[in-house]
Amino acid sequence: MRELFTAEFFSGNRARLRELFMGTAPIVITANGLLQRSGDTPFQFQQDSNFWYLTGVDEPDAILVMDKSKDYLIVPFKEGVRAQFDGQITPEELSAISGIEYIYGEKEGWRTLQNRLQKAKHVATIAPPPRYIDTYGMYSNPARGRLVRHMRERGGELELLDISPHIARLRMVKQSVEIKAIQHAIDITTATIKTIVRPATLAKFEHEYEVEADLYRGFRRGGASGHAFDPIVASGSNAATIHYMDNSAPLRPGDLLTMDVGAAYEHYAADITRTVSLDGQPTKRQRLIYDAVADVQAYAFSILKPGVLLMEYEQQIEEYMGEKLRELGLIKTIEREQVRRYYPHAASHHLGL
Repeated sequence: MRELFTAEFFSGNRARLRELFMGTAPIVITANGLLQRSGDTPFQFQQDSNFWYLTGVDEPDAILVMDKSKDYLIVPFKEGVRAQFDGQITPEELSAISGIEYIYGEKEGWRTLQNRLQKAKHVATIAPPPRYIDTYGMYSNPARGRLVRHMRERGGELELLDISPHIARLRMVKQSVEIKAIQHAIDITTATIKTIVRPATLAKFEHEYEVEADLYRGFRRGGASGHAFDPIVASGSNAATIHYMDNSAPLRPGDLLTMDVGAAYEHYAADITRTVSLDGQPTKRQRLIYDAVADVQAYAFSILKPGVLLMEYEQQIEEYMGEKLRELGLIKTIEREQVRRYYPHAASHHLGL
């Protein structure tokens, strides 16, 4: 499905990256690789967002090379039985998607790149993350580290230039076609949620996973590829776990149901949270808390304008949240440690790929 994004979009992104970088070193960026799930089965593939932004290609282990005025892709084309099992994309299809004329197989492509690396002192790439990211408690995709090892094996003591700040500057300003994709993802998400929270529909659900399944069904029927991230469907006290993903508990009358979900449309994400009463009659305390949250949200909207710095914005909202928590009797004084006990996250984050 490629209703919005054409080869011109990806070619334009590469051109803007060249202008921003202004260096003479070759730019080499890798796709993500497949990650083992079990035995010979990988997890569902998720492309590196930066690689997709520059190429539109969804193939694993492909490599983009931008050298002077020439762009080319190195693609490990599958052969034999693996091609029968996994399917195969042609060079012509890759060119049509990306706007890149030169598509090389692995041997020819690396031979071309090696000749350039042996003459270069620098190469621009995206710096590999640590193998294990302690903050999130997860292992990172090893593709970038693998690319760096292969380049150093073939090009000697290259000095790496981290080009990720340049790509971030490009991606933070959305083009009109990107805004259309995000809006479409939002429209699909809101339409699906509105269907699910109708009293007659909500009454049919007995478990959280039934809501999750209907969300997915609604997203796909609306034209999305599915969930943009693992959905959170949390009832009762489960919603106190911010990234609750079990989605298996029974739904009980009197509980609140929180859905933190978003459809993905042509790689672009929506991210919407809604909380509803399962029996349509929230308690007085639930209403008080709901009203407090809605008040903080209205305040957040009121201070958002061009020129606002994200860190200062978040600080203002945190202080206002502290006032609401004190009014609810959850804290006695507005001190950061007490506020963060009930409000450990932020009010906003970036949206897009």
